[in-house]
Amino acid sequence: MSAAHFSRIERLKQLEACLPVEGRPERCPDVGRLLDRLGDLYGSASEAATRRALQRDLQELVQTGRITIVNPNGKPLRYRRLIDDPDDDPAVWNWMWQQVLDQAGATLPRRQLDRVWQHLLTSADGPRLDESRLRILPDTLRLQPVELYAGVLRAVIQALIQRRALRVRYRKPSGERCTSDLHPQALIQRGPIPYLFALKNAETAPVRLYALHRMTHAELLPETPARPAEGFDLDTAIADGRADFGSGETINLELRVRGYLADVLRVCPLAAEQRLEDEPHDSAFQLHIWAQVPSTGQLLRWLLGAGANLEVLAPPDLRRTIAAQTYKTAALYAGTSACAI
Repeated sequence: MSAAHFSRIERLKQLEACLPVEGRPERCPDVGRLLDRLGDLYGSASEAATRRALQRDLQELVQTGRITIVNPNGKPLRYRRLIDDPDDDPAVWNWMWQQVLDQAGATLPRRQLDRVWQHLLTSADGPRLDESRLRILPDTLRLQPVELYAGVLRAVIQALIQRRALRVRYRKPSGERCTSDLHPQALIQRGPIPYLFALKNAETAPVRLYALHRMTHAELLPETPARPAEGFDLDTAIADGRADFGSGETINLELRVRGYLADVLRVCPLAAEQRLEDEPHDSAFQLHIWAQVPSTGQLLRWLLGAGANLEVLAPPDLRRTIAAQTYKTAALYAGTSACAI
C-alpha cells in the first residue's frame, strides 16, 4: 500500500471519527463545519479545492455505508456516522493481513499484532480462526472484571464519540462523594478496571484518571462540548506510564536476571533500546540488562513478581524500595522452613 493511499485512509478515518453516531439533524455537522475542523488534513490547497476534496470523501463514506446524510432534502447537507469503529476499514485490514502473509509478521507495524489476532477471531470476511484454534492469553493472573453502575459505561462511550462533557457523581477511595463535570479525552482498560482520561470542571490541566467503577452516576451534557486538553496524546500518555498513575519520569534501569526471565528478556525487550550482556561464568545470574523505562506501579509490581530471578542494581532508590518490600514479605514468613514449602 502506497503512503498516499494510506494517508487517504487515515484522512477518511479522521473525517468519520468527527461525526456523531446519534443526535438531532441540527447537531450533525455540514461541510462548512467539517472544513473548520479538518481543513488542515487536505494540505495547502485553495478553499474551493479543499471543499471539493472533502465532499468527495463524504460521498465515498456514504457510498460505502459508513456514514449517512441525516437531512437528504435539506441545505446544507448534514452527516452522521453509522459504524462505531472507524478503525475497521477493510482496506487497512487487507494491508495488514498481507504483511502477515508476506513475512509472518516481520514487517507488521509495532503494537499491531494483537489487533491482527482479534481480527482473525471476529472477521466475517477473509481468513478467520475460531477460539478452538486461536486463543489470546495474558501473562499475568487475570482478575475478574470490576462491576460498573448501570448506565455509566454507555454514558462515557457516548460522550467520547460525540465529544461531549459528562456530569458524574464520583466516590473517592477515601469514601468522600463529589459531583464534577468531566471533559473526556480517552478511555483505557487497565487490567480489570476501565479508566477515563479527562479534564475536571474548568481546569485546563492536568488530565486526570477516573476509575469508572467509582462513578455512581454519569450523564451526557449534550449542550456542552468536551474541552480538548492541549497536547494530550493517548499513546504518549501510555508510553510515559500515566495509565498506571506514573508521573512520566523515565529511569535508567539496570538488572541482573536468570532462569525463565533471561530467556524472556532476550526475545521480549523491556524497551526498544535495551542493552544486554552475558554475566561472567561464576555469577549467580545469566544476563546483565540496561533499559530506559517509565517509573510506574506496573514496573514495581513486575520487578517484585520476578522474585529471586531478578536483582535491581540501579537506580539506587528503586533498589532500596525493592529491598524494603522483599524484607517485609520475608518477615511474613519468618519461622517457616524453606524445606517445608
